[in-house]
Amino acid sequence: MVYKNFDELIEKVQNLESVKRVAVVVAEDEHTLEAVFKAKEDKIVEPVLIGCKKKIMEVLGKLNESLDKNCIIDAADDSEAARKAVELVNRGKVDFIMKGKIQTADLLKAVVDKEKGLQTGRIMSHIVIHEIPTYHKLLAVTDGGMMMYPNVQQKKEIIENAVETFVAMGYKKPKVAVLTAVEKVNPKMPETIDADKLKQMNIDGEIENCILEGPISYDLTMSKESAKIKGFESEVTGDVDILIVPNITAGNILGKAFIYTANAKMAGFIVGAKVPIVLTSRGSTSEEKYLSLVLSASTVK
Repeated sequence: MVYKNFDELIEKVQNLESVKRVAVVVAEDEHTLEAVFKAKEDKIVEPVLIGCKKKIMEVLGKLNESLDKNCIIDAADDSEAARKAVELVNRGKVDFIMKGKIQTADLLKAVVDKEKGLQTGRIMSHIVIHEIPTYHKLLAVTDGGMMMYPNVQQKKEIIENAVETFVAMGYKKPKVAVLTAVEKVNPKMPETIDADKLKQMNIDGEIENCILEGPISYDLTMSKESAKIKGFESEVTGDVDILIVPNITAGNILGKAFIYTANAKMAGFIVGAKVPIVLTSRGSTSEEKYLSLVLSASTVK
């Protein structure tokens, strides 16, 4: 299965056997609840709203929405709201978490708690999936939001997180490009050495369920014609699913370039915990939040 656009992904989620349950942490945020209730109306999610019950009810009133009182959980402060969301996951009451009007650090503190959190032993990483008008299918970038300067082992886990996500979405063998400035190993460019090691791990079966290329430049990744001119042969060129960036700066710039210059739609979340965590920025639109809910719901087992 390969998705050309988000509409195809929405259709897939709507046809799932069960509607996924999401815990919204500090839910008294209008844009977040607009997205949540659109997803509810579209049979994507069933929400549990956690936070100041009075404020949540006020926002619901503004939006002319209502929810069963059992699905609104009062919390004294942001930290308690985050802990209650994590507890609901651990009790099997919700399928994933969404950030509301809470600082990312406060939410993640509860998620990474050693005794009661949602850690799995693997690193958590951020994936953004884009629908770009000039590209023929959905395209992921990772990691432009969590891991700042990952080493080769951390990059391996970032790749594994992304591949598992795509397999959960229905892909058989997603195509992965480990991006660098050039397509050859250069001892003065550490990211090319990492990329070469990661490709060898894929060849040796240490990184499974994907076709991985690297080191590879962005032009060769995206254009079969450019690759042909340079004599570079790979199954990944012109048909990549997942772009692995060398560091958070590259990922952040690339993702924002897609959105603000290439008119891309985007959805993002954190993977590597027990469940997906929808973690959009304060500046994200309701549509981006909605699509991130769709993306998370599509990967929940």
